[in-house]
Amino acid sequence: MVAEPILLDRSRPSSALPASSTPPSAPPPSAPPPLDWTTLADAFETACLLRCMPPPATPGHRHVGQQPVRPTTIEFNREEAARRTRQLLNRLDIPVRHEVAVGGLRRRYELHRLHVGREHRPTYAAIVENGWRRGRRELLGGPVPGASTARRLWRTRLAAAAWRAALLAGGRHVRRHILGVRITDRELGAVLVRGAALLDVPALLRPSTGCFLVSVAHGRDRDRILRYAAEEAVQRPVA
Repeated sequence: MVAEPILLDRSRPSSALPASSTPPSAPPPSAPPPLDWTTLADAFETACLLRCMPPPATPGHRHVGQQPVRPTTIEFNREEAARRTRQLLNRLDIPVRHEVAVGGLRRRYELHRLHVGREHRPTYAAIVENGWRRGRRELLGGPVPGASTARRLWRTRLAAAAWRAALLAGGRHVRRHILGVRITDRELGAVLVRGAALLDVPALLRPSTGCFLVSVAHGRDRDRILRYAAEEAVQRPVA
């Protein structure tokens, strides 16, 4: 008696073998909602203010030039920077609590702390990250062929917002021949140099001790940067 051959039905996968050894891929994360120009300018300036602050002096945190964290307690040693940040966050519907601490012995100083409430932290983190990424792309991406007049205008306003933040929260470095700011973030330095170019001002970025120095020449260039940086603050007084 001849045994009949066993025929495999190849139209369906064997129960002993999986149909595919590659697991199904997860759906891509949804893109953040687009920001209108006014919201983008406020979120971008807020991100620049945060990037002006020195990194935390604790082990494991970033070194000079790396992307900073987004602290939920923001500290400034200048009242003007704290007030501006609070104003911007309030316009973004992110309320904060402002506290002032006084320290020092022979030389007294004030430390201004802004606390973001727990229920607002996800929104705060998302909008600051979104504002920085999109604002940075607008400034560093170069001219867009056929860009509208509104877009060209808002790129100028984003450049002014970056310099306004740096002048408020960065380390001022004023000499007879230059106006400069000391910052610890290399990406912000690139944004300031590109932003100055959009304002028709040449700027220099060079490393310094533990930071980067961005500077413009005294005279016409300095006056132009200061004028652009002051424009929005005049239109919307700080609360």
